[in-house]
Formats: sequence, C-alpha cells, structure tokens
Amino acid sequence: MSKTLFIIFYFTCLSLLAAENPALLLVGNKAEDTLSFIDLATSKEVAKTTTGRGPHEVTVTPNGKKAFVSNYEGAGDTISVIDVPSRKEKSRIQLSDNRAPHGLEISRDGSRLYATCEKTESVVEIDVGTEKVLRSFKTGQKGSHMLVLSHDGKKIYTANMGSGTSTVLDVANGMVISQIGTGARCEGIDITPDGRQVWTTNDEADSLSVINTTTDQVMANITSKGFPIRVKFTPDGKRALVACAHSNELALYDVALRKELKRVSTGHFPVGILIEPAGQRAFVAFTGDSTIALYNLATLAIIENIHAGKQADAMAFVF
Repeated sequence: MSKTLFIIFYFTCLSLLAAENPALLLVGNKAEDTLSFIDLATSKEVAKTTTGRGPHEVTVTPNGKKAFVSNYEGAGDTISVIDVPSRKEKSRIQLSDNRAPHGLEISRDGSRLYATCEKTESVVEIDVGTEKVLRSFKTGQKGSHMLVLSHDGKKIYTANMGSGTSTVLDVANGMVISQIGTGARCEGIDITPDGRQVWTTNDEADSLSVINTTTDQVMANITSKGFPIRVKFTPDGKRALVACAHSNELALYDVALRKELKRVSTGHFPVGILIEPAGQRAFVAFTGDSTIALYNLATLAIIENIHAGKQADAMAFVF
C-alpha cells in the first residue's frame, strides 16, 4: 500500500470510529422516566432509553461502558444500569431497605458506586462489576441528597437538606467522622480539583459554605442570593459556577477570593451543571423549560439551547 493510500485509509477508519462512538451528553428526564443520549458534535438526540421513576442523577464509569441512574421517585428503591454502547437500560439494582436514591459518584478506579438515599438517611456502596449492594452507611441526618468523594477515596461528603449539614463518612469503616453545620437546605456539593475544599449550596439560606477537607470545618460562608441549588468547579479550580433556581440566574465565583464575579439570567429553574474538561464551556439544565443551555464560560453567554426530555436535570459525559 502506498503512503498516500495508507493515510487515506487511516483517516477514514478514524472517521468511521468517531461516527460509531460519538462523544455523548447523557440527560436524565425526570418527568418522563427516560435518559437521553445527545451527540455532542451535533447537539441532537440520537437515542433514548427507559429508567425507573424520576431519574434524578446519572454517572458514568471511567471506561464509558456503563451509566447508572438514580430512580428517586415511586418506590424509590432502584438504580438503573445503562449499557452505553447499546444505549439501553439493561437492569435495575435493588437497594433493599434503602430509599430515594439521589446523588451518585463512582470511585476513581471505577470499582465502586456510591449513592445517597434520602429517605433512609444513608449512603449505599455498590460493586460496579457485579452490580450488587455491598454496604450501607448511615448519615444520621435528614435528607442526605448529594455527595462527593475525597480525591484519595477515603472520605465521602454528603449534603443533607433537612438538617442543613454535611456529613463526613469514613469509607473504610462506614462510620461518621463529622457532622458539619452549613446552612438551611444544604443541597448541592462539589470538591475542588485539588481536593482541598468542598463547597455546598445552602439554598434556603442563600449561601455557600466552604469546607476545609483537612480539618473538616467550615472556612467561610458566602452570600449567594436566589436559592443556590448546585455548584460545579471549573477544571482549573479557579472558578465555581452556581445555579440559582428561584431567581433563574447563573452566578460565577472566584474560588480564591470567594467572591461573585458575574451573574446572568437563565431559563426557568436552572439545576444541573456540567463543565467540559477543557473548561471553556458549561451545560446547564433548565428543568422548568426541559432544555439544556450550552454556555461560553468566558462570557456566560449562551451558545445554543439543546432540546431534552421533560424536566431535564441530571447530566454526564461519555467521551
């Protein structure tokens, strides 16, 4: 084969591979019990599959083969397992006595899935390979809603809406390390890329709490008007994006200064936030409008609006 023919063949193969395995945005649609697959290159829905009742959060394994969806409503005792290559729900994990699964996170090695269970004040640990519940940890706090893992995988931080706290759990023994007072309806949570801080959104308190992950104490509280419901850090850790659901606004914060930099109007009831790894663009779910807005993070201008299912909220990437 000549060099020219080889080059043509090589790039043709790459094009075909990209067409068969496009980068995807997965979107949970709470009011229609489905998960949408959006092609990131075209911003078009290419598939949709079933979930359980009220899919509130979604996460994907590091290899991109499986997605897990928390089925928060109805019986509220299952997590859907999605086969990403076939774009189909393949099974549901039964959570036994744990109820109302919500926040989801997979360990960095891809072996464990952790889920908050709001009604039972618990966190469940699931084996990703066998899809079986291994353990259940009690938070002892009302409305354990979202969670993040420390970067070393040794601690779990939960946001507890009913108690206005963040629980710190020791992953090794499943015991509570600390209960940290944050603010009324502590709902959203994220950890900085360097792992040194956890921020929570306290929506009824109109505030953000900054937790030092070494001392597990609140370092600062920041005013954030408009019912702050979710927070996500940019990959460089310099900025934090906050969705303010009642004021229909998106706020951008300087992490080092703990200062609001900019605030813009959004669609109706912004909730879910997802930031691209390059840190230049962010997806924000307008749950009240059933759309996803793609934002330029440099300007906070909307690049485009993407159609999703009814009450679109949770999002995850597949690259």
